[in-house]
Amino acid sequence: MPISLHNSLTRRVEPFAPLDPNRVTMYLCGPTVYNYVHIGNARGPVVFDVLVRLLRRHYPHVVYARNITDVDDKINAAAQQLGVGIESITGRYAEAYREDMAALGIARPDVEPHATTHIPQIIAMIERLIAGGHAYAAEGHVLFEVASFPTYGALSGRDPDELLAGARVEVAPYKKSPGDFVLWKPSTPELPGWDSPWGRGRPGWHIECSAMSEAHLGETIDIHAGGVDLQFPHHENEIAQSTCAHGGKVFARYWLHNGMLTFSGRKMSKSLGNVMLVHELLKMHPPEALRLLLLRGHYRQPLDWSDAAVAQSISTLDGWYRVLRDLADVETSGDLPVPESVEAALCDDLNTPQALAELSQLADIARQAGDGEARRAAKSALLGAGAILGLLQQDPEIWFKRASGAIEVDGARIESLLEERRAARAARDFKRADAIRDELTAMGIVIEDGAQGTRWSVTKG
Repeated sequence: MPISLHNSLTRRVEPFAPLDPNRVTMYLCGPTVYNYVHIGNARGPVVFDVLVRLLRRHYPHVVYARNITDVDDKINAAAQQLGVGIESITGRYAEAYREDMAALGIARPDVEPHATTHIPQIIAMIERLIAGGHAYAAEGHVLFEVASFPTYGALSGRDPDELLAGARVEVAPYKKSPGDFVLWKPSTPELPGWDSPWGRGRPGWHIECSAMSEAHLGETIDIHAGGVDLQFPHHENEIAQSTCAHGGKVFARYWLHNGMLTFSGRKMSKSLGNVMLVHELLKMHPPEALRLLLLRGHYRQPLDWSDAAVAQSISTLDGWYRVLRDLADVETSGDLPVPESVEAALCDDLNTPQALAELSQLADIARQAGDGEARRAAKSALLGAGAILGLLQQDPEIWFKRASGAIEVDGARIESLLEERRAARAARDFKRADAIRDELTAMGIVIEDGAQGTRWSVTKG
């Protein structure tokens, strides 16, 4: 079935038709690595990970790039504060980012370009912009001249004057216009810098993504994705400089933007003190529950984060994994089908809430399946639906025996207590058996007696 996506540039849902069906290209703006990322920064990687999974089902070759911004004023400030080189900061937090994203079930991109390894490509693109009359050098800086690109503002849907009125722009005497943005800026001796035709300096943020995208995906790409907060000025500037550097060619054919995360109805911000780091949340909650929560809302809409929402996601996964645990004796083939209802939901502008509703129905069907063939088909459908969403891919017993937050699970101790309880029950010492159950409960462990023996799980995520 065909894929349809909402294109921010045209502001409508359109059938997706790649420029080359044999090589679909997609670029997602990645992190600036000077600290651990907050949970809002993970929403785009999670939802667009699902999109990449969907694209790979429909096309033979997908090239997915997610960059690392490893030269930036915030990085410089962090390095200076600690008295180290920027590579000490960027190396540490880039690896932490990869680990956090992997924990959330996000597959590594095909390409992970770093800005600092693309300085020659950045300089070459700036030289082309100057030669084409779209950029100018002034006092060690190079700036893009916004007036040279008449359609500037098309992505945001507003004219440049409106955009500038609501934006933070640097007013500097070397600018022809306040809205002209920096492509290259000079570096003082204590700051990182590279030799260039305009002196020792470093690139501006916007030009980095344009140069990295061109280097790995080509002059025109199929999909460019990112948070809606990047629409202006970052993505607007990318369009302007890439289009002008490529002689008027379309830069990105489809623009996708995910909505922001709020916390109890309020925008996440450091000033409000409600920013939650992925690195810390992963210590407190099951990673899969965090992923599920990020998929519960439609990607284009804001999504509210709360402790209650995390608890609900854990409870939902408990129910789904309980079904899979009850079907543990059912064998499935390696090639799991993606149910048509789930794929249809995802093909409809990545409608993950509908896809999750379909998955829930599949869990109900699997729970009620009677004979062997029906149970096998139901389990396969449930696992296949989970796979494309990046869910339900771990052993149910591992899910139920997870350790999280303040609960430290000693599996050997628990099994020892359960064996002691089994012996007590066999000896009809029910007082001792009940005492052991109470001890396990105090440890945060719940036990279930059934035909297949006694199972245990933690009581909270």
